[in-house]
Amino acid sequence: MSSSILSAAVQQLAPCAWYIVAGALLAFVATRVVYRRFFHPLAKIPGPFLASVTTLYQAAYNAQYYKKIEQLHQIYGPVVRINPNEVHLSDPENYDKIYYMGTRFGKAPEFYGSFCIPHATFSTPSNEVHKGRRAALNPMFSRKMVLELESIVQDKADKLCKLMAKGLRETKPVDLHHAFRCVSVDVISDYAFDKSYNLMDQPDLGAHFFVMARGIGPAMYTFQSLRWLQPLALKIPPWLAPKLSKPLGTVFALQMEGVNQIEDVRSRMEAGKLDTEARPTIFTELLKPENYPGRPVPSTMELKDECYSILVAAADTTGNAMTTAAYHIMANRDIYDKLRAELFSAFPDPHATLDFLTLERLPYLTGVIKEALRLSFGVIGRLPRVTPEPGVHFNGYYIPPGTTIGMSSWLMHRNPEVFPDPMKFSPERWLDPADFRRLEKHIVPFGRGSRQCVGMPLAYCELYVTLGTFFHRFAGLEVFKTTPHDLEYEDFFSSYHLAGRNWLRAVGPVLEKV
Repeated sequence: MSSSILSAAVQQLAPCAWYIVAGALLAFVATRVVYRRFFHPLAKIPGPFLASVTTLYQAAYNAQYYKKIEQLHQIYGPVVRINPNEVHLSDPENYDKIYYMGTRFGKAPEFYGSFCIPHATFSTPSNEVHKGRRAALNPMFSRKMVLELESIVQDKADKLCKLMAKGLRETKPVDLHHAFRCVSVDVISDYAFDKSYNLMDQPDLGAHFFVMARGIGPAMYTFQSLRWLQPLALKIPPWLAPKLSKPLGTVFALQMEGVNQIEDVRSRMEAGKLDTEARPTIFTELLKPENYPGRPVPSTMELKDECYSILVAAADTTGNAMTTAAYHIMANRDIYDKLRAELFSAFPDPHATLDFLTLERLPYLTGVIKEALRLSFGVIGRLPRVTPEPGVHFNGYYIPPGTTIGMSSWLMHRNPEVFPDPMKFSPERWLDPADFRRLEKHIVPFGRGSRQCVGMPLAYCELYVTLGTFFHRFAGLEVFKTTPHDLEYEDFFSSYHLAGRNWLRAVGPVLEKV
């Protein structure tokens, strides 16, 4: 009897329990919303209601959030709250107050942690830890080393020209979208491992590799919005990951690529097959015990993160700049003619090797490259940093310590007060020395300050040598079907052209000899 009474009582109380749980959950959410909107330290920062109370606002825009942020600035002004604990700035005068040498603004752990590479120099939140890791990379990316290894870039630029000539002989449009990216990845893999990927030799021009690199973007955004999911996802066995989630499978695939490459370099070093003095590489240097006095050499699992970040960084940023330059050169005959006239003035021999030191002194080519970097943006979205003690003031608003704050090249490079008619590709705007110095302050494709992209010297070498050589050898090339609409970007940290568009291809007359 007592048992049946107890059972009946439980049955009556069960619905009440669910109501209690649901009520408690609703109260928790409501309390959190009210706090974030009205009592949070950022409550006075203007911005949309939903952005102030949930990161799901950002998730709704995903890879197009950088465009939405621009719209928010048009509505709310130069300081906007874009996430519950994140503020975005648009005033270009603020850039050097955040991103400078010796900055006290560290990288935002929640944002950079979503890349799943905690041991990489790029994603290190602490500026002090970053300084130590960066010191190991700096020598390989110094201007001195870039000049010593310029022959690698020259070789890839020559292969690109042969690829173009082959396409012209066969009267087929040449896929420059992937070809330019091949140059960058083939250079960095040679630079990193003394074993180039040689994507330009593959029938698909490495399209499979670039799909893999692009695939990390969705995983990155998922982990930013659902932070609790990341540690669970990374415990999934590598063989199972691609079956559960294509983006997660991509993350694991790139990590395993790093493991395999580092183990290959290590084994070749131990077998004496690499002359690390005559031909240093990024990972022979990172594996040398003498470069770590008083501490152990990083493990393969730690260095794989460095490998991951270097390969992904090479996959699109420099290729985007080359694509942007080539499109506008071929689409504008005046730019094409002026560039070739300058190149032939410096290099009259049509089959000359165009050296980097001479190329970088050519003012019109420099203007072309600056415009290409400006309109390819490098990292198109925000670069989040953590506000240090005791907080800062921007445009009349106090930003408390611990707040994530950032700016973006998308807004910097398209500011009409700095760059009149900002979407116009105009090398001429860089020709006057006084204008050059003024504009240079506001172009930030590699970031700026202590966390500026370590690969900038190599990227400039690739841009000058590849574009200079390519347009020195080929006259009369034309864009095949690509329009400005096809060059729009989505933000997966690096800028990626939208899938399904007419990516850059070229057609033109055949030259007798290339």
